[in-house]
Amino acid sequence: MSFNLGHDRPLDVAPGVVGVSERELPPLPDEALASPEARERLRVDPRAWFPRPEQPFEIEVGCGKGSFALEQSRAYPDVNLLAIEWAGEFFAYTADRIRRAVRPNVRVLHADAVEFLRWRVPGAIAGVIHLYFSDPWPKTRHHKRRVVQDRFLFEAWRVLVPGGELRIVTDHDEYWSWMETYFSRWTDTTNGTGNGEALVGRTGAPFERRAFTPAAWVTEGSLVGTNYERKMCGEEKRPHAVTLVKRA
Repeated sequence: MSFNLGHDRPLDVAPGVVGVSERELPPLPDEALASPEARERLRVDPRAWFPRPEQPFEIEVGCGKGSFALEQSRAYPDVNLLAIEWAGEFFAYTADRIRRAVRPNVRVLHADAVEFLRWRVPGAIAGVIHLYFSDPWPKTRHHKRRVVQDRFLFEAWRVLVPGGELRIVTDHDEYWSWMETYFSRWTDTTNGTGNGEALVGRTGAPFERRAFTPAAWVTEGSLVGTNYERKMCGEEKRPHAVTLVKRA
């Protein structure tokens, strides 16, 4: 299988490839809807896309122009990172940056990250899922498009290994208030019907809430070191951030 940027010419870089087009994934047949068991048999393990699939594995949801993926992969060469981006131009731009920098521990996927997690990714394979400055979709009629909802939190919980982290940052105050409603449902078992405990069918809150700690390579005053953070937040506005840890 040759992965590419959605163009006719494959994008190759030793010792592997960089861009993965959703079109190159196996088709999702109707039986995927039939039962959870059928869906499990049809999943695709993205760890196999890396030259060293045995390394720890992380996912970035919405990589934008790839600044975080580039720096994270440089700082942690022994960790594989799958950066997922829906916007075609940003996907192509990021894949080209990764190719030029020769980062064999990064793959860039052109796909809807939420749907990819739901339908494609096996359970308990990722140590960290990064979600930084996702689109707040501020208009009420667009709120259904926001990433942080019960469905995403369930899939993140499923895909993470026990003790794995869902790391979230946003600079949008109203979106953060929206997120907080869901965080309480997934980290607190006292607020009744419809909480995360009921949604995953287990005893105890699915996640433990912890403070967000920036990676060691991030400069002082920043949380994730992305272009967006530098441009939109600067020194005056501190973004909201949280780490949700999957309970063992």
